[in-house]
Amino acid sequence: MTVLILSGTREGRDIAMRLHAQGIDVVSSLAGATRTPRAQDVPTCIGGFGGAEGFVEFLQKNAISAVLDATHPFASNITHRSARVCAALNIPYCLFLRPAWTPTEADDWTSLKDEADAANHIKPNSTVFLATGRQTLERFENLSSCRLICRQIDPPTGPFPFPNGEFLIGRPPFSVEDETAIFQKFDIDWLIVKNAGGRSSFSKLDAARRLNLRVGMIERPAMPDATTVTTLEHATEWGASHG
Repeated sequence: MTVLILSGTREGRDIAMRLHAQGIDVVSSLAGATRTPRAQDVPTCIGGFGGAEGFVEFLQKNAISAVLDATHPFASNITHRSARVCAALNIPYCLFLRPAWTPTEADDWTSLKDEADAANHIKPNSTVFLATGRQTLERFENLSSCRLICRQIDPPTGPFPFPNGEFLIGRPPFSVEDETAIFQKFDIDWLIVKNAGGRSSFSKLDAARRLNLRVGMIERPAMPDATTVTTLEHATEWGASHG
């Protein structure tokens, strides 16, 4: 009986370690988006499965008894595929979905339906900090009149895709003081983030509040109709009951 943790998030690592500590057989999977992920004390496969057929083969070959999906809330393709495959194979599936962020009266957030929507709200000549990762960077092409700063974990393998931008390399976690200093250094006008939820990456929003920066909040994609938990405790309980 082995539980597969679809990971890539801090919570995914925490759930895997909690289950491992209880004696549950766990395999953790990382998509490979980060070149040097933090090591885990559980068996880990890196690089994805090669689509739905590869995922089916992995589940069957490794006698997976249940799948706990703790991927990023914006990894919607992986989540929908995983839920669909598990339903077809009659393998228990649970989605861990941390609660979305919500603004306070002290915040100045603008809801964005996607990355391209940012251009409908940001004035020309603004300096924009993109905390959205490199995978969706090209979707900001229409912000050609702005200066763009894109932060990513790994050094870039090529130049910035637009002449009006530059990369900033940094590995989380970042403190509120770290984020405040960065925003002040680059004289940031707008912060663009995905509504990932969780406390570990909220420091940039605390810093934006401190500096009265405008925030473009990209809203989450739709999730599949599946068993869903929102706390580490409930995720661990579910995993333990299916391991």
